[in-house]
Amino acid sequence: MRFGGRLVVSMALVMLCGVLVAWLVAQAVGPGVFRDHMERASHEPGSVAAHALEAFVSASTATLAAALGAAVVTSLLAGFLVSRRVASSLRNTATVAAQVSAGRFDVRVMPPGIGSEFDELAGAINAMAQRLGRNDAMRRRLMADIAHELRTPVATISAYLDALDDGVEVLSPATTEVLQAQASRLTRLADDLGAVMRAESGAMPLDLVPVDPHELIELCAESLRPRYERSGVALVTEVRPGTPRILADRDRMGQVLGNLVDNAVRHTPAGGTVRLTAEPHGAVVRFAVADTGDGIEAEHLPYVFERFYRVDVARDRGHGGSGIGLAIVRALVLAHGGTVSVLSPGKSMGTTFVVDLPARPDGPRWHPFSRGH
Repeated sequence: MRFGGRLVVSMALVMLCGVLVAWLVAQAVGPGVFRDHMERASHEPGSVAAHALEAFVSASTATLAAALGAAVVTSLLAGFLVSRRVASSLRNTATVAAQVSAGRFDVRVMPPGIGSEFDELAGAINAMAQRLGRNDAMRRRLMADIAHELRTPVATISAYLDALDDGVEVLSPATTEVLQAQASRLTRLADDLGAVMRAESGAMPLDLVPVDPHELIELCAESLRPRYERSGVALVTEVRPGTPRILADRDRMGQVLGNLVDNAVRHTPAGGTVRLTAEPHGAVVRFAVADTGDGIEAEHLPYVFERFYRVDVARDRGHGGSGIGLAIVRALVLAHGGTVSVLSPGKSMGTTFVVDLPARPDGPRWHPFSRGH
């Protein structure tokens, strides 16, 4: 029951108590007072009617005084109990809120049970504390991962510079290539961090135009085909006939598909296959990137789009990713009003990333046959 309903019930009980006390007093006091006055009427001067009126007034006054007194006492008692429960709940809530603001995210508010509004408030504060705790853990992991990502290229560059300064190394093409690779790694990390921050904050402008899904998929496949050929992984594209256009930023959606396809080839061994497809799905166009690679265990699926989250730390760092690509994908898809999800039957059983974007119903549909790569 909501708190307002409980207050109404409390007031109704107070009124009922007053009525009950008035009736009991009237039954106990009224007849005796009335009878006393009538007996006095037979010995004192005055009419019977005057004594009857006096008896009625005395009995009524006694009854009303007793009823009002009982109602006041009952009201004060009920108000005290209610205010005590409310004050205790608010003190507990304030204490937990203060602890959360001080950085203790493991504390929780117990539902006071005095109304659904207070229970909802307790639930909201508990959810906030849980969310802040998760964000704090992510922040700590983010800082640790950034430090790790920076440490390796910086240490490599510093070591080579020291070797060049000491004359141990010479500035050969091989040395230059190593230095450039590490500098590129730093640049890519900085670009990825900037991109995900701009996308998540809404500061990244989008040039929304009608885009043909077939065009997006073909451009993505063409740009990544050399890498797939080097990796020995087959890339197959398919666009179902009748797939409508979408309203999107061509470059940013190309970045989304590029990140997903690039992620797929990094986790698919030679001889495997990656499928990049698009099809109408209700009111959306569904893009899917499905691979036959490493797969993801169920406990990791809810977190793969978080920054720097790694299913297998050693393996993923070895694959050379910055750990931010999927976070960029999620931020850009959400900025387009779409959704992104991931499915995997389990380890070594492949992974499928699904991107749903609102279809543009008035746009032309693509009809040619699909083709593979």
